[in-house]
Amino acid sequence: MLDVMIIGAGPAGLSTAISAAQHGLHVEIVDEYYQPGGRLLGQLHQEPDGEWWNGIEETEKLLEQIEPLHITIHYSTSVYDLQKVNEKWIIYTNEGDWESQTVVIATGATESPIPVPGWTLPGVMSIGAAQVMTNVQRIKPGERGIVIGLNVLSFAITRELQLAGVDVAAMLLPPPHLLSKKEAEPQEVLGSLLRFSHLAPSLLMRRGAPFVKGGFGKNLVTSFYPEKGMSVWGIPLQLRRTALEIKGKNQVEAIRVAKVNRKGELHNAITHDVDVDFVCIAGGLSPLVELAAIAGCQFIHEDSLGGYVPVHNEKMETAVSGLYVAGNITGIESAKVAISQGTVAGLAVAKAMGARMNNGKINDALQEVESTRAAATIQFHPNIISVRKSMYKTEGIFTKVKE
Repeated sequence: MLDVMIIGAGPAGLSTAISAAQHGLHVEIVDEYYQPGGRLLGQLHQEPDGEWWNGIEETEKLLEQIEPLHITIHYSTSVYDLQKVNEKWIIYTNEGDWESQTVVIATGATESPIPVPGWTLPGVMSIGAAQVMTNVQRIKPGERGIVIGLNVLSFAITRELQLAGVDVAAMLLPPPHLLSKKEAEPQEVLGSLLRFSHLAPSLLMRRGAPFVKGGFGKNLVTSFYPEKGMSVWGIPLQLRRTALEIKGKNQVEAIRVAKVNRKGELHNAITHDVDVDFVCIAGGLSPLVELAAIAGCQFIHEDSLGGYVPVHNEKMETAVSGLYVAGNITGIESAKVAISQGTVAGLAVAKAMGARMNNGKINDALQEVESTRAAATIQFHPNIISVRKSMYKTEGIFTKVKE
């Protein structure tokens, strides 16, 4: 029987395995993908200091630490159930069953693409799929495309597509409907983008952002927004254009675009078609929590964490005995935070199983999580630091659920 089975070989799962195995635990990992790294593999962006963050290289660094620890990773293996039976966990997969004393769920996040008429045509994909095709599989998603959805994720990946030589004709709002909500409202989108104005490629955008953060400023900008959009890396950023329909007979051939007012409303809108051969839809990320639900976790909903997350404490322990979580399943943050969370989870598991370690080691790892979070270039959602602190209070939700 294993000491620890980790579900997910992304940044959190790999770092959990390293810290647990370094303290003498028998650790194995299962992942449904055919190679390790998870979403880390597709990441490629430039830090404010000019250095490039390359997810493939970061994955290789983690694997270099994995190798001497003799940790087995089972690829192309999907977990479809897990149960606690007689003080041990049974993990059911398409490749057989495993028994383990503890389980760490590090399944990451899933994308939430916003529906657009015509989105079932070949050539339509999530922005994350385009990232994997381009950065991991080295395949261009097409020759000329459009990105629907304006958020920090779509900006980061659109830049990656451009660096790979893909022609992006424009970035547009999704169509206004029940599911798109604020994602289709120019003023709301502008407000969310202003949180990342320090990363804007244009000096004018960086210096001008503080003057438009108020309601008056956002009204002014969205009312007089340029007809052709504002250029970001040479790509038109269209705050007053929405994607009405993706057109094509057997695959994507064009997209119908309409002008909206500053509230995102369509009134006798004039439309036109833009010729493209692929479309990326970006609706953001949500924690991938299905296995935690099967395992019996309770959940809380926090917008600042990306949706529903399993109740857990700062040591990544859930209220279910012998079950831990780490990474984006606990809330959407950067890969660097996921790695540091994984270290905490691995240490907490080792401590709970009787491993000997310096008393301050877990506290040092917790401090590393906080400092990494505070220094993160991108915070996917506002208030995440205060929300985390509130959730991890001694008398917080975890204590109540545990009782």
